[in-house]
Amino acid sequence: MENRMFCYQCQETAGCRGCTQVGVCGKKPEVAAMQDLLVYVTKGLSAVTTQLRGEKKEVPAEVNHMVTYNMFVTITNANFDRDAIVEDIKDTLKVKEMMLAKVNDISTLPQAAFWSDDENGFEEKARRVGVMSTENEDIRSLRELITYGLKGMAAYSKHANTLLRDNEDADAFIQRTLAATLDDSLSVGELVELVLETGKYGVDIMALLDEANTGAYGDPQMTRVNIGVRKNPGILISGHDLRDLEMLLEQTQGTGVDVYTHSEMLPAHYYPAFRKYENFAGNYGNAWWKQKEEFESFNGPILMTTNCIVPPKDSYKDRMYTTGAAGYPGCRHIAGEIGEHKDFSAIIEHARRCEPPVEIETGEIVGGFAHAQVLALADKIVDAVKSGAIRKFVVMAGCDGRMKSRDYYTEFAKALPEDTVILTAGCAKYRYNKLDLGDIGGIPRVLDAGQCNDSYSLAVIALKLKEVFGLDDINDLPIVYNIAWYEQKAVIVLLALLYLGVKDIHLGPTLPAFLSPNVAKVLVENFGISGIGTVEDDMELFFGK
Repeated sequence: MENRMFCYQCQETAGCRGCTQVGVCGKKPEVAAMQDLLVYVTKGLSAVTTQLRGEKKEVPAEVNHMVTYNMFVTITNANFDRDAIVEDIKDTLKVKEMMLAKVNDISTLPQAAFWSDDENGFEEKARRVGVMSTENEDIRSLRELITYGLKGMAAYSKHANTLLRDNEDADAFIQRTLAATLDDSLSVGELVELVLETGKYGVDIMALLDEANTGAYGDPQMTRVNIGVRKNPGILISGHDLRDLEMLLEQTQGTGVDVYTHSEMLPAHYYPAFRKYENFAGNYGNAWWKQKEEFESFNGPILMTTNCIVPPKDSYKDRMYTTGAAGYPGCRHIAGEIGEHKDFSAIIEHARRCEPPVEIETGEIVGGFAHAQVLALADKIVDAVKSGAIRKFVVMAGCDGRMKSRDYYTEFAKALPEDTVILTAGCAKYRYNKLDLGDIGGIPRVLDAGQCNDSYSLAVIALKLKEVFGLDDINDLPIVYNIAWYEQKAVIVLLALLYLGVKDIHLGPTLPAFLSPNVAKVLVENFGISGIGTVEDDMELFFGK
């Protein structure tokens, strides 16, 4: 096997085939190798825990958390720190050995359950267990589709865990399914069934996270968020982890330091609990891929709680901090396990020595339309649909990215008929959430439910509308799905929608490189999955001439 990386888990993978020299994301081969090995040893641990459950033995919550944390570490743009990942591998091997000692029957366990290290070392093993170690293209495609769905699910589970919420059934499924991707006896048909089961548990995990977030911080409400700046020095917090934001806001009280959100942290402003913090200033900037220029002008330190990290410029690298599953070599990492109090004093003191952020825009953006807020408007929405004021809803959830082809989503939003409403979640919204699209009878034409995990809200809204309109099939609703994807959290959202029976989803700007022609054919024939065309052609497809 060649000594090179192979990664095709994100939408921007080289040539829509796979990164083999260095990742488009900036990930280097030595980091990719250790991520592959971390996934492999996590699958080995999962095979052991699955056997333990089969023997009616308990698996500690800390082990469940290790599995989800490890998978989170390997998603796109989360962790670029090879040394930190090596330590995660070593820790996982130690825990796996302890769990293995408790197993009665080891006869059916895969080789991954027994590997600890050998004279050839981590690098040699990593070369043998990467994506291309599965020779059959269709089996490989389905295994990776499942694995990427599990990575997305693990990320959402980790966020719920930080708020002390767990779902043991989902943890058991994640581990059982990771182990199943090592099973050469499974057929294509059995793996397809496992894909849909992954979607089912994806719904469960997103529901768990929704309950955790709303239980801690209240139901999101329609909110106007300032996108200008104040005169104090600030800390910019990016990513998805609301508990990190809460601890940061608590510790910045009375310090003269303001806190701004960036990218996927924007929806934190929609939660009532955060409004009590007077120094919670607003949102700075746009989607993750613009961070090099925006982090430069912010002047203060930046806290990356999760993905998406763009390799930083030297000019602000010393101002970038990471925490949780995120990591970048040379950037300071703030430690803290689940349930522990994190000490943000270093980043706060750093902020106090910095100039205030440079203002890059002014005004407000409106969001907060998660399921509770939208369902509060249900009567108004139903009346608008029945009267014809709203002809269709267009789900434009998902991810943003750097490719020029993503201008399609801005132009698509501009071209939408004035009797349509956009339902969105995730950073894809930055392509159109600052456009002046107006409203329909007081209902904004862009209803932002929140982060990518809040795509769950869009499913809840669709199911409620199906009930209100007395429909038998969710696909009879006046809803069009035109979703942008980038990484693995979007994969679990897609699988969740498929499990819920949603068909005819348009996915772009390109279909995943990890879908083999035969697997893509299954998705097309059974679910109507398709790509995008030109704005003009898709307008005609969705709305007629």
